[in-house]
Amino acid sequence: MQIGPHVLPNNVFVAPMAGVTDRPFRQLCRQFGAGYAVSEMVTSRKDLWKSLKTSRRANHDGEPGPIAVQIAGTDAAMMAEAAAYNIDQGAQIIDINMGCPAKKVCNKWAGSALMQNESLAIEIAQAVVATCAPRGVPVTLKMRTGWCDTEKNAVVLAKAFESVGIQMVTVHGRTREQGYKGFAEYDTVAAVKAAIKIPVVANGDIDSPEKALEVLKLTGADALMVGRAAQGRPWIFREVVHFLATGEHLAPPLVAEVKRALLDHLQDHYGLYGELTGVRSARKHIGWYVRGLPGGDDFRDHMNTLETAELQSLAVADFFEAMASRMERMPKAVSGQTPEMVLETME
Repeated sequence: MQIGPHVLPNNVFVAPMAGVTDRPFRQLCRQFGAGYAVSEMVTSRKDLWKSLKTSRRANHDGEPGPIAVQIAGTDAAMMAEAAAYNIDQGAQIIDINMGCPAKKVCNKWAGSALMQNESLAIEIAQAVVATCAPRGVPVTLKMRTGWCDTEKNAVVLAKAFESVGIQMVTVHGRTREQGYKGFAEYDTVAAVKAAIKIPVVANGDIDSPEKALEVLKLTGADALMVGRAAQGRPWIFREVVHFLATGEHLAPPLVAEVKRALLDHLQDHYGLYGELTGVRSARKHIGWYVRGLPGGDDFRDHMNTLETAELQSLAVADFFEAMASRMERMPKAVSGQTPEMVLETME
């Protein structure tokens, strides 16, 4: 799998998710086998580039390459300028956001709302490519199947994007109208793949190794992008990669490994956001990890009352230590499964 001059280790990617795929989370997913990670979307508004929020989103300190930054906006010239700015900050790939369904984004005619204005969408893609190509930086683009069920224009746009120099297209198998509701469909993704020669990435509802293989077969896509299924379960990437390569399931992680990964993630998270913001924003990540685990709901309620990084980390360590101890005493508590399989089942 290759994007411009960048050869990727595999074709299983982590999706850019606002408020989630910051640098600590991207690095965590890469450590667990994701072959590629794109930043949260960065605004094309120049007056916001120096804001704390944008500077955190654009932080790539210590991150392995290629550094991919997603930009969002509605003005071709501003998007081109944003691309140049982010390249100056270290971006090696620029990704254009035409997939975000959030109202606060679409109400400003950015994200997936651009799919309603094909001429503007193509103009933006062309302008960004014109800025990036002379600097040897490939441009990719993420979109949905269309605005609504009666307006699916992903194939038309994909052809146009390819013609202006976009080097990879990711298609989420839902319309903007769907948001994240219902089920992703893959016929449109397959149609896009059949219509263009550049790599196509399939996205939407990929939550297991079996589903990953199914989506690849249904779409013929070159790669897969996993989003919400990686929240609290970053090891899904190595599970998918292993299954696609061997047809066999990788052993689930040990409780001790999950504990260590989460604690390392928390320290990196606090380092980026500072203690006050970091403790609060880490709560959602911790909640995803303990979701479905025995005592997870009570722990989450308790954890949400803790206000310091030290107390939060200690609580997480204690929770997983108690779980490991409990599983060692009840290794066959769930259908004769091992403690590691119990952990996976309860996720």
